[in-house]
Amino acid sequence: MSRVANFFAAHSISNGPVESNGGVDSGDDLQAGIFVTFAGMLLALGMLMVYSSSITAVPSHEEQTFLFRQMTFLLIAGVLGIAVSRVPASLWKGLAPLFYLGTVGLLGLVLIPGIGRSINGAQRWFRLGPISFQPSEAAKLTLPMALCMLAFQHRLKTRWNLTNILTYTGLTLLPMLLIVIEPDLGTALFVGLTSVIALWLCGGPWKYFCLAAGALSPLGLLVFALKPYQVARIRGFIDTWVNPDVAPYQIQQSLTTLGVGGIRGVGLGQGWQKLSFLPEANTDFVVAVVGEELGLIGTLGVVFLWTGIYLSGLQLVRRMPNATFERALSMTLLTMLVVQATINLGVVTALLPPKGISHPFISYGGSNLGLSIVCLGMIVSLTRVPAKPTFRE
Repeated sequence: MSRVANFFAAHSISNGPVESNGGVDSGDDLQAGIFVTFAGMLLALGMLMVYSSSITAVPSHEEQTFLFRQMTFLLIAGVLGIAVSRVPASLWKGLAPLFYLGTVGLLGLVLIPGIGRSINGAQRWFRLGPISFQPSEAAKLTLPMALCMLAFQHRLKTRWNLTNILTYTGLTLLPMLLIVIEPDLGTALFVGLTSVIALWLCGGPWKYFCLAAGALSPLGLLVFALKPYQVARIRGFIDTWVNPDVAPYQIQQSLTTLGVGGIRGVGLGQGWQKLSFLPEANTDFVVAVVGEELGLIGTLGVVFLWTGIYLSGLQLVRRMPNATFERALSMTLLTMLVVQATINLGVVTALLPPKGISHPFISYGGSNLGLSIVCLGMIVSLTRVPAKPTFRE
């Protein structure tokens, strides 16, 4: 089990499965309520910012359209998230292979002209009326589920070995390569990062991660070589700190937007950068609009809410039995949400190169919002602890 004992308690349950008396610990309900409350506050802020950041220079009531769509996404995702939170934790392990295969199938279908929809040269979306869906978002959830399921099955039979690592690598690379073809390199890299987090929490030794990284590095360099705009994006990011005048336009405007807000901001709905200067104002760079209109106080408020989500989520995870599929997956999903938000904040503040990663709960978009809320519900489901458990000998 090696180093993962620092997270799990250095022992697993050996007395048999837990039998529930049908109830849930009241303290667990309270902690879950705090966890969901922090996320709800982010959702409320997101609705405000979607409305505000969708205002255009030419009056067209477009902001009302975006708000209505986001509210529709929230309603659908909320119902789905509540349903997911009520699913018994024991069922997720059995559903993991089906979800993984379904996601790979959708990632293949979306690349077929006439089935998937192409926007700005990227074939990433399914479109059904006003609703669009990115299967790459689903991969962020279903791939860790499959990896955690296999990792704990292997632990019951054998220790970590090269054969297992090759299996995990193949399962990870298949959806990643399909996402790269769309093309969406940023999401592909994030999916790979999420897989590493999942396997690490399942007990994967560092030596295997280093071996896989070394073997796959040439493939990564080849992808960058075939996509010159990705190299230009990296160079532009470096120029941000060396020669700001030639930095990428979106980074320049993001920093300008944050700087205009100062400490207190210019007031909700009063920002000017979103009108025609800041690109992707209601999606990837929505936090920059928060900084302009609500100032540093608003931006730090976003950080505070994410800190609350992470700490309250950790309290939920700590209640669970040690070294289990449920604990590893719930911790993976919690970490994934926080890491995605951190990456987005890094891009907005020019600490990371632009990656096309939206902000969970705040950015406009049905796929991102749906994934975030489903992950929230699944964490609640996985961490639900039965009251007064008994153990079979």
